[in-house]
Amino acid sequence: MSDIQPYSKAIVLLLKKTVENNSPEWENIRTYRSEIQKYLSVIGLELVLKEEEGFAYVKQIVMEDDTTLSLVQRRQLSYEVSIILVVLRQLLEDFDNNPTDMNATERYVSANEIKDEIRMFLPERYDKVKFERDLERYIRSVEDLGFLEMVGGNSNDARYRIHRIIKEKVTLDDLDLFKQKLEEYAGTI
Repeated sequence: MSDIQPYSKAIVLLLKKTVENNSPEWENIRTYRSEIQKYLSVIGLELVLKEEEGFAYVKQIVMEDDTTLSLVQRRQLSYEVSIILVVLRQLLEDFDNNPTDMNATERYVSANEIKDEIRMFLPERYDKVKFERDLERYIRSVEDLGFLEMVGGNSNDARYRIHRIIKEKVTLDDLDLFKQKLEEYAGTI
């Protein structure tokens, strides 16, 4: 006898990545959210469903002693990737606070726009030529983390959609802390 539930596929997908509202499993996540949450809580995870933003993901439950079960691997981000995340988060925040098109719900950015925005975070003595040469690799890293999605163009004129999950993963407090640390780091280079 099989105990596979109609939402089992949705759970497997959630354990792998952020699920967007265009996914075939989106409706199962919405319909079976309490069942999915009950299952996930057994292994120390919590379902986060952002219907208005159009995505769902799982995060670790923080226990009373401020620890987790360490199911999700934390990664140390490079200085360069951190700069890009700060820039993207700030661009999305500015877009949400001052939309240029009232009908637009997504913020798109080009590789050149990213390059222009990050210049202010690079210290004087930083190897800017090397950074620009490696920018495509850094952007791919941010894509792999799930914060950017290429929607058109090629490596020279690529356009990306900033994924709204960045607001969940990089809060405004994190943004301020990142900026402080980047300024400190920039002063030491």
